[in-house]
Amino acid sequence: MAGRLSGVASRIMGGNGIVARSAASSLRQRAGMGLPVGKHIVPDKPLSVNDELMWDNGTAFPEPCIDRIADTVGKYEALGWLCGGLGFFAALGMLAVLNDKASKVPFTPRVYPYDNLRVELGGEP
Repeated sequence: MAGRLSGVASRIMGGNGIVARSAASSLRQRAGMGLPVGKHIVPDKPLSVNDELMWDNGTAFPEPCIDRIADTVGKYEALGWLCGGLGFFAALGMLAVLNDKASKVPFTPRVYPYDNLRVELGGEP
């Protein structure tokens, strides 16, 4: 299909068969864009021990896979923040459990006529 389309296009543009063949071959090979991540380089010597920890995408400066920017928060400070946040949500949950009116009154109170049967239940008329 690509060969037929490029052949028609080369005849329209007044080209010869070379244009058709090059267009057809480039359309067959990922539309002429090549591999998605560049050329695959096969190592010819043993890899270093920590080779899998480096991200090398072919640029001049490969980066580490694990970000080691700056130690802005220490591990004990992070533990304190984590415990504080979890404690806040635990306290909020306990307040919701203690303040749950539906569990204290499991049914709806009945409303009777005549001022909730005040006189019939022994109240003053």
